[in-house]
Amino acid sequence: MPRRGPFEDLLVVDLTRVLAGPFCTLLLADLGARVIKVEHPDRGDDARAIGPFVEGRSAYFMSLNRGKESIALDLHEPADREVFEALVARADVLVENFRVGVMGRLGYGWAALHARYPRLVYAAVSGFGQTGLAAMRPAYDIVVQALGGIMSLTGHPGSPPTRVGTSIGDIAAGLFTAVGIGAALHHRARTGEGSQVDVAMLDSQVAILENAIARFAATGVAPAPLGSRHPSITPFQAFAAADAHLVIAAGNDLLFARLCQALERPELPEDERFASNDLRSRNADALQAELEEALRPHSVAHWLERLAGAGIPCAPIQDVAQVLEDPQVQARNMVIRAVDAVAGAVTMAGNPVKLSGFPDPTERPAAPELDEGRERVRRELGLDGSQAAGSREGGGS
Repeated sequence: MPRRGPFEDLLVVDLTRVLAGPFCTLLLADLGARVIKVEHPDRGDDARAIGPFVEGRSAYFMSLNRGKESIALDLHEPADREVFEALVARADVLVENFRVGVMGRLGYGWAALHARYPRLVYAAVSGFGQTGLAAMRPAYDIVVQALGGIMSLTGHPGSPPTRVGTSIGDIAAGLFTAVGIGAALHHRARTGEGSQVDVAMLDSQVAILENAIARFAATGVAPAPLGSRHPSITPFQAFAAADAHLVIAAGNDLLFARLCQALERPELPEDERFASNDLRSRNADALQAELEEALRPHSVAHWLERLAGAGIPCAPIQDVAQVLEDPQVQARNMVIRAVDAVAGAVTMAGNPVKLSGFPDPTERPAAPELDEGRERVRRELGLDGSQAAGSREGGGS
């Protein structure tokens, strides 16, 4: 049987819903882990009701939960708690994104589970983390985009507040949680001890502010939106050609000189306004006017060919349909599909982590029906009258 991935010996109990937590556990599943999704018996993951829909199935839910299993448990009911505790006793990792305090009130907070299952890695992703004055507050992506400064940097000068086009608040938190789980598993391999991984969506937004913090520290002025422009590298933005915009990124003096040659404006690097990157950044509006004057006579296709031939980093601005057809995206197996029993073949983004020695299949297992794994999981746990084989207390290898 081919190996699924480096996490193929791990069992993950997934108590997450909507996006931040499911994105984390999707990454773990794509890297080979067995992920058993614990859902509410009545409604399941809230994302099952979020569109768009294909034949009545949520494409949103399917894209985040492919390759997982589902069992429906009401953690207030004694019989379901028995199943849950037997499952956690075998698990390596538990991931949850409930509001802070919910798991504790159920008797399954970090302290309680760590005492019972000391090897278990317990990952909690929440809006504001497990500590601090705001810990109990609810959060969605746009809330942390607003609080975390990302919205203050997004859009054009003078434009209304603009949300980043994808749910970067959730996605960044999911990524950081997956990294934290990997670190906790490494620690457990050395010490035998599980850890709590505490990731906040707000913290994750602050962590990806990148040079905005450095700029504020250096100038004392809070950065503002710049459209497509980079704040400290110029030219590094979208420019208008005859028929559309293209992106040009000339990140150093040599590339800038090559760009000017390709645009038949060889005198620009000698202009005192543009002689260095710092000067170009100070005079970015003037440089944009000069470059767009040179670009205006020809199409984006003309300039892409010419600039690429000169070794200038450049690109068209593609919509999602064009991205999915991009030959490089397809060559990297970043457009995959999962075949659902009702919806049929559903197109999804692939796994960007490519590992030698492990497959990167073009077709992935579908997302589970609510509670479809109940009987299988119960048999494995020995709760159908048989004795569960290979049970281990508090996690595996």
